[in-house]
Amino acid sequence: MWALHTGLLFIGTLLTALGYGATFLLTEHFRTLGGSEVSTGLTLAGAMVGTFLGVPLVGSFADRLGAARMAALGALLLALGYQCLASLAVVNGWTTLAGLLIGLGWGIFYLAAPLSLSVRVTDDNRAFWFARFGAFQMGGIGLSPIVATALIRELNFSTAAALSTVAACCLLASVLLFVFETMSRDAKTASTTANRGWLRALPLVLATRARYPILMVGLGASVFTGLMTFQTSLVRGTALEASTYFAVYGITVVLARLTLASHMARVNADRLAVMLLVLMCLGVLLANFMALGVAVQVGSAILLGLGYGLVYSVIQTQVINDAPLELRHAALTWFVMTYFVGIFGFPIVCGWLIVRMGTGWCLAVVLAIALAELTLAVLRRRAH
Repeated sequence: MWALHTGLLFIGTLLTALGYGATFLLTEHFRTLGGSEVSTGLTLAGAMVGTFLGVPLVGSFADRLGAARMAALGALLLALGYQCLASLAVVNGWTTLAGLLIGLGWGIFYLAAPLSLSVRVTDDNRAFWFARFGAFQMGGIGLSPIVATALIRELNFSTAAALSTVAACCLLASVLLFVFETMSRDAKTASTTANRGWLRALPLVLATRARYPILMVGLGASVFTGLMTFQTSLVRGTALEASTYFAVYGITVVLARLTLASHMARVNADRLAVMLLVLMCLGVLLANFMALGVAVQVGSAILLGLGYGLVYSVIQTQVINDAPLELRHAALTWFVMTYFVGIFGFPIVCGWLIVRMGTGWCLAVVLAIALAELTLAVLRRRAH
């Protein structure tokens, strides 16, 4: 029965993650409407504001409604946001509103979905289940632009029609997540009331080792979104296809998480994080030379998938296990908030750099951020 329940959660997660993955196509959609990378950055800035509104709602209502029902609400809001974008004829103020809905939905889902799993497992097997949860989440993120590109090129869908398809997937995910909460009633008390004091809890959280993964996830998210959100811009003018990067990254993450999760649990987390971040930095470095050919592009995607794709679940587990029980949900909230600063805030910087200074400067900044995260991982290991 538990397998059936988690199946609903994981499939719902996969379909909802298609919603975030579709942000990688926003630049192409806005170009059809007369916009640019700056339009993408402004839309995702609206999404960042939405996440700041959405995350605290989980702490306020998850106890009463159930964390998975909150995740279902997040998927529904994502569907509304993408349908709003699909309905636009020109780039205007509605794009920012659509971004707000997308951020609000993703923010609610991103905290509520792992919380709905966390309260149903123990500390001993949390890393195991989080790795599999992450595989479905990252799989959806990587699959979304591949499917959308196939719809556009093979079936002659417009970018608007592809976004409408993503909206439909998010709507189905909302139903599955709602059913998961209804069927799986054996969860421990989530104690999300702690989230209501997440602002006041920040000094206490930063006094624990949880401060390292909280800072690291924001930097890693910036690296990820820098390479993925603007991949179409990075390969423009070359013979490369952005969908190749998305496909290789997604396949690498899913296969690595499903096959290596049990082995990763037996390795010292601090040492593992350093090793994985070295791979991520190498992936960013290779991205600077993608014009040399598809082999370099594939190599960069594999290294990013192994590095960022695997280290994320490592530091997500750390931020929960390293914080005292009474601070866990506050720590997870800050973890999610800094993640969203990177995911939705950094594209503003990236978009401006690409338009004003070129892709080379954008990649240089991304590499510097990757090295900063690696430095934090080294400091965390020494502070053990």
